[in-house]
Amino acid sequence: MQKEGLQKTPGCSLVELRNEVHAFHSGTTDHPESKRIYAYLETLIEDIKAAGYIPETHSIHDVEDHVKEQLLNSHSERLAIAFGLLNTSPGTTIHIRKNLRVCGDCHNATKYISLVTGREIVVRDMHRFHHFKDGVCSCGDYW
Repeated sequence: MQKEGLQKTPGCSLVELRNEVHAFHSGTTDHPESKRIYAYLETLIEDIKAAGYIPETHSIHDVEDHVKEQLLNSHSERLAIAFGLLNTSPGTTIHIRKNLRVCGDCHNATKYISLVTGREIVVRDMHRFHHFKDGVCSCGDYW
């Protein structure tokens, strides 16, 4: 890709809270609440693993296994979801917009997040709406 001068569009997820749009890119640490978001994500990942979530790291190459999980855990939609969960009341539906298609691992993780938090999460990616509730997605895992 570099030789041809091509660039991959970076993943970006948006969440709106109190009339303010918050943008997250994969691995970003420039949001004012980044430390809080990443700390919460660590706990959340432990909770969803306890519920049966298994990270799908097969699509990431040339890095060690623990780094693969760190890369997945810093995907933009996970950061946006964590921010939304931290900054809304229990029972509030989280709405996320994503500029790319949701990866399979994030789709699976979001199902588990909806299960362990009891929250509904709506993600609009470039192909469709995904409505996650009680560990199930409206797309029937076909997207």
